[in-house]
Amino acid sequence: MSSEHMQIGEVAARTGLSLRTIRHYEETDLVIPSARSRGGFRLYTATDVARLMLIRRMKPLGFTLDQMRDLLDATDRLDSGAPLDTGDREALLDRVRGYEQAAAQKIEDLRVQLARAEEFAATLRGRFERTTGTTRA
Repeated sequence: MSSEHMQIGEVAARTGLSLRTIRHYEETDLVIPSARSRGGFRLYTATDVARLMLIRRMKPLGFTLDQMRDLLDATDRLDSGAPLDTGDREALLDRVRGYEQAAAQKIEDLRVQLARAEEFAATLRGRFERTTGTTRA
């Protein structure tokens, strides 16, 4: 086995994803192991790990598997080195820009949600302090 290939356990450790999640992403064609060992073990490359990290970053923002697949398709085509006519290239860049804008909006929505949660916790903390006459760290 080449040193540039990693088995699924090492990939899980590097990405923070469970073996089950990595296998699920394989079953849904988001990430396909680059090779198999003679014994049939999945072998991944740094490129595969980068794909998994992109997926991992999209998931908490609420992107669907289809959206992840669409973005990966666009970035794969842009990164492939295959010649693209100007229209195709611009369409792919527009797709990627759309995901960047959607991510920015989702992040802003999460900031608002976090601020509300912090206000709520502060309200409860204040109520506790008024009721008990003590402060909590």
